[in-house]
Amino acid sequence: MSGTLYLCATPIGNLEDITFRVINTLKEVDLIAAEDTRHSIKLLNHFEIKTKMTSYHEYNRVEKAKVLVKQLQEGKDIALITDAGTPGISDPGEELVRQCHEAGITVTALPGACALISGQPTRRFCFEAFLPSDKKERKQILDSLENETRSIIIYEAPHRLVRTLEELHEVLGDRSMTLCRELTKKHESVFKSTLGEILAYHRENPPKGECVMIIEGKSFQELKEQSQEEFLKIPLSEHMNRYMDQGYSKKEAMKLVAKDRGVGKREIYQQLLEEE
Repeated sequence: MSGTLYLCATPIGNLEDITFRVINTLKEVDLIAAEDTRHSIKLLNHFEIKTKMTSYHEYNRVEKAKVLVKQLQEGKDIALITDAGTPGISDPGEELVRQCHEAGITVTALPGACALISGQPTRRFCFEAFLPSDKKERKQILDSLENETRSIIIYEAPHRLVRTLEELHEVLGDRSMTLCRELTKKHESVFKSTLGEILAYHRENPPKGECVMIIEGKSFQELKEQSQEEFLKIPLSEHMNRYMDQGYSKKEAMKLVAKDRGVGKREIYQQLLEEE
């Protein structure tokens, strides 16, 4: 029978943030696939885990995944760990998971530490992890966030933080934001303010440590007002024709146009009479 791939969450800073189940699993599996074995050996030594490790990272993620899948098919159990947090979230682990699913191998997750915390509402949120380095792809994602109504969570390295804040401020405007730095570690800090103020502060005070940005989404009211402003920029007759060209009757089109513009249907009717 095939083995099982265990996705084991490891601490993002404080070594006490690990579950008994993860520790026991790391001791019992046949092999641990680690993003950086030099980093992970500190964790293993701390908990006296003697299991053999192998390197699995961004630059060997496709070919090494094939090797690991073969070992799993031979009956070995493998634990996957990342440098910090939960494997498969913004790291090469998703490729190994994909190949395992395609091969019919059981994959199970052992929950634990994750940097997805917030100082903003998170009943609804979108997780962007690290923004891509490719300029075209980066711009596409940033533009897509302009009208996002959910809280936006983005990870960033300290040396790129100011640049990313500048780009976000240009696209999103001056929204409420929380910047979390060095989570669970000795110098942990949470800075809640506005995007503009946080940007100004870090231009003068270069940040240290990994950062998590949580930015408030655009309110539905703001989105509605924005849409109404856009509709008011086009002639009423053109607005009506957009709906009538889709097969709506004049009466139905008037009702939809009135809703778009935030006015009553009678006002639209009166304006149309005046234009005739």
